[in-house]
Amino acid sequence: MYKPFQKQSERRQTIISYLKQNKIFYLMMAPVLLYYLVFCYAPMFGIVIAFQRYSPIRGFSGSPWVGWRNFSLLFGSTDFPMIMGNTILISLYRLIIGFPAPIILALLLNEARAKIFKRSIQTISYMPRFISTVVVITIMAQLLMPNSGIVNQLMGTNIDFIGQPQYFKWLYVFTDTWQFTGFTAIIYLAAITSINQELYEAAQIDGANRFKQTWHVTIPGILPTVMVMLILNIGRLLSLGFEKVLLLQRPSNVVASDILDTYVYNIAFGGGASNYPLATAAGLFSAVIGMVFVISSNALARRTTGSGIY
Repeated sequence: MYKPFQKQSERRQTIISYLKQNKIFYLMMAPVLLYYLVFCYAPMFGIVIAFQRYSPIRGFSGSPWVGWRNFSLLFGSTDFPMIMGNTILISLYRLIIGFPAPIILALLLNEARAKIFKRSIQTISYMPRFISTVVVITIMAQLLMPNSGIVNQLMGTNIDFIGQPQYFKWLYVFTDTWQFTGFTAIIYLAAITSINQELYEAAQIDGANRFKQTWHVTIPGILPTVMVMLILNIGRLLSLGFEKVLLLQRPSNVVASDILDTYVYNIAFGGGASNYPLATAAGLFSAVIGMVFVISSNALARRTTGSGIY
């Protein structure tokens, strides 16, 4: 009867001793953990609003439960097919165009032998990451103005590029790719530096040229990193972020620019009566679909390549 209690006491003393030895590291982690607890996990209690006829005056406990009614209203809305179509289409555009761009840039930079040129391109491509989205959209709006914009002047046209629905998706993907390609390429460059150099030497002995070395050594070497980034991107298919879309949105292009995030924002905080339950239901729907995408893509990645995020 004594030995189990003795082992439990010894285990407790070991844990206490370990915490004392590493208390500085845990103190450094405390602000980050506190941030996630306060701003990420605590607000998750608000999910209950999606199943209530919520009233700020009555609060969570006083608001009546309505079950799946808010989700029925969401899926039965006449705007829902258009919103989902825009969200999925823009996400696919961004995935097809924006995802390979940093991989290609990293591979090209890895092949550059002039260090000054390589570092200059890295710095130039990384700089847009520090520019505010508001500034990026403002610059683009000035360049694309129908009358005085430099693009229309060079083309000799008078086209309202931002206001036309057919141009919206391309403008969004272009600005997003330009802004984040250099930043994401650093992740792939870091993965390339971790590849064993003996593999390149063996490939050279076998007569492989630079292209074959890239194809048979570099790309397989960074494939786990590529799969992790792909899974994370797939998980964000329905979460484009409404800032850039809202800044680009005009009454004339709303048929192509209204996405799930802007829909949630408009019905929760837009003009007129705020519908918090419907907005929460839409946000919860987006989060659940994102979780399903992450789990499915991770399972597929582990089955095909043997690597994933967990």
